[in-house]
Amino acid sequence: MIRSKKSLRGFAALVGVAALTLSACGSSNDNNKTSSGSSGSSKSSLCGKNIAFLGALTGDAGALGQNMVNGINLALKEYTGKHADCKIGLKTFDSQGSADKAPALATQIINDDSIFGLVGPGFSGESLATGKTFFQAGLPSISPSATNVTITQQGWTTWHRVIGNDDAQGSSDAKYLTTTVGAKKIYVIDDGQDYSKGLAGKVKSELGSAAIGSDQISKGQTDMSAVVTKVKAAGADAVFYGGYYTEAGLLAKQLRQGGFKGTFMSGDGAEDPNFVKVAGAQAANGALLSAPAGPAPSGFAASGLYATQAYDATNIFLAALDAGKTSAKDINSFIGSYTGTGASGPIAFDDKGDIKQSTIYVYKVANGQLDVNNPEAIK
Repeated sequence: MIRSKKSLRGFAALVGVAALTLSACGSSNDNNKTSSGSSGSSKSSLCGKNIAFLGALTGDAGALGQNMVNGINLALKEYTGKHADCKIGLKTFDSQGSADKAPALATQIINDDSIFGLVGPGFSGESLATGKTFFQAGLPSISPSATNVTITQQGWTTWHRVIGNDDAQGSSDAKYLTTTVGAKKIYVIDDGQDYSKGLAGKVKSELGSAAIGSDQISKGQTDMSAVVTKVKAAGADAVFYGGYYTEAGLLAKQLRQGGFKGTFMSGDGAEDPNFVKVAGAQAANGALLSAPAGPAPSGFAASGLYATQAYDATNIFLAALDAGKTSAKDINSFIGSYTGTGASGPIAFDDKGDIKQSTIYVYKVANGQLDVNNPEAIK
């Protein structure tokens, strides 16, 4: 049973906020459709309250968290534009993506009486480290980006994600490497973090005998010479890396410097223009970066991976308020039963909090640039 969050006690009727909809980005279905012109927003006791974001805003993966915050702010800006008498704010908590730093921030969030919902956590490790805390406090949360499969296996009924998990992405990546790329000997590497191990592990298991070796580096590692030597000695014609863009860029750069001529592929943690900056244009060219997230729709005013997911997550919370939900339990129930179409695509959750439908895309680096607008849909 979901326990009420201390900071949500006494909240009155929650009304008057836009549903998950933009004319350019689709609309929710009839069961959850709400009116952006709904009256009574000025009477809501949530006016002046906040949504929280927990994730990396600085550090090696800070750009990904900044993308999410941009999406959240866009949703809130649109809401305020339609309801000037009822501003919903944002409080950000910078974990730097660290599972060690996140628990203390989670405690701050659940003890903040102004916070009624969480967009996040941003990464898988911090989700696993804080999910129990948020569940016990009854705080509803929607992650735009945490993909580790085991998160939704913990029984935390307050936790949801608007993005496909690592099993979906890993299976598609392995198939793409062996069929589309035609790779025969693939070396799999990860950085030891929960997200990275989950994705790389799924790729390796799906590759079967095509996976000729595996290794692990450390977050923050800069010298990749040992693993480069192993990749070359194995005769690999492709490398799959599970991790984030900083180490992915360094690995791609040093592989090319070491004479590796094969295909370099990584997942959504590396799908950011900073990958190219770290690797250098020449080393990055030809890299394949997958993600369970497509490009933003035309005219969308926030850019970067996960911006649309964060935008959609925020608008689901706002749609719950518009539906008149009056408690953490009711908001959470609304999220669980939500169905609609957002900027990131169709949204509906299963009984564990996973999104029911997702598409995996492959983004390519060519001419020294990551093409974020024209990915290839592979599932």
